[in-house]
Amino acid sequence: MVSNPPGSLGGFARASAPGLRVDAIVLGAGIVGVSTALHLQARGRSVALIDRREPGEGTSFGNAGLIERSSVVPYAFPRRLATIARYALNRSAAMRYDPRHLAVIAPFLLQYWRHSSPRNLAVATRAMLPLVEASIAEHDAFIAAAGAGDLLRANGWIAAWRTPAQFAAAIREVEALRDHGLRTEILDARAFAAVEPAMAGGAVAGAIHWLDPKTVSDPAELTKRYARLFEARGGQVLRGDAASLEETADDWRVETAEGPLAARDAVVALGPQSGVLAGRFGIPMPLGIKRGYHRHYRLPDGVLLHHSVVDEAVGYVLAPMRTGLRLTTGIEFAAPDAPANTIQLERAERRARELIDLGAPLEATPWLGLRPCLPDMRPAIGPAPGRPGLWFNFGHAHHGLTVGPASGRLLAEMMTGETPFTDPAPYDAGRFGRRVRA
Repeated sequence: MVSNPPGSLGGFARASAPGLRVDAIVLGAGIVGVSTALHLQARGRSVALIDRREPGEGTSFGNAGLIERSSVVPYAFPRRLATIARYALNRSAAMRYDPRHLAVIAPFLLQYWRHSSPRNLAVATRAMLPLVEASIAEHDAFIAAAGAGDLLRANGWIAAWRTPAQFAAAIREVEALRDHGLRTEILDARAFAAVEPAMAGGAVAGAIHWLDPKTVSDPAELTKRYARLFEARGGQVLRGDAASLEETADDWRVETAEGPLAARDAVVALGPQSGVLAGRFGIPMPLGIKRGYHRHYRLPDGVLLHHSVVDEAVGYVLAPMRTGLRLTTGIEFAAPDAPANTIQLERAERRARELIDLGAPLEATPWLGLRPCLPDMRPAIGPAPGRPGLWFNFGHAHHGLTVGPASGRLLAEMMTGETPFTDPAPYDAGRFGRRVRA
């Protein structure tokens, strides 16, 4: 199954035909768009959520299900030449690229590399920290209201390492994060085997159990339940095409299956399609796309994984889901609409079978999705430059599920004139006109 969001909202419960006008239109029914709609609604705004597919069927459908409170340092471009050279061989499960796409993606990669210098990475870390710190509390409020507690586990996740040297280096990195107040448990090989007996074959030298994050057993269903909460509170979830958005003298208008809809404010929360729409209104955004795959497996009888486990040495995640054990890949740089290439998933599967008996795959073909990434490793949240009433909330990269509700709150506070819970300046959509030193 291939995702190229946004798609159709068919099959979801419908409100009656909309009025001609609401206070705000939110384009995109992924976790970020749904969260934004809920926060605007809670502040007294009438809101319509527009997409061409059901909520949660785009990028929000296919992730490792981590509400990643411990991910305080963004995913940076590697700076060590040895690491870059290894990835250049294009044999890794953590990163793959299509050589034909390199010329297209090169400007984004150069900016990404510059923003990943130690100085700039520290800036990105400080910028993302308020959203990450708010992630659990913002999700918890939605989960309680949406009756979604059955989808959550509060037992953290585990980072596993294959060699003693890798494990020792990871422990040093954990020590460097002590100031963030994160709770961890260091597991040597024997302790890890006791926690995860199904992976007790001896290939893991040690692991770090991150205790603060929560995990989701069905990220798509979580987004759908948030959307149903939005509808239950009077919001409208409508089928429509974001490409029809137009600016008039007084408002923003979009075509829906129920007719044209107008609002004073429009929010672009389209994930990987956001850059295209922004460009249509003269706002170029350096949005890069990282493709990613997942496939589910039916574990044999008696084989059970109790936590989500990241094989840090190889670069994949094993995540227990309602539909089976989900294997997710790292990054693929290829054209967003290029056919799926299963070699990266196959590499990850071979290495995963060294640690656990995966059993048989449950899908004939893997799922493919698109991660929307800005080169400075933080989203665009706030007003669109030079377009009154147009707002952005996209570019969350690997952390859309984690910080979607927090970024939705921040944008809703900005749109309604509240004092934002954190300084929105780091997420300013006009920041890419400024020069960045490597």
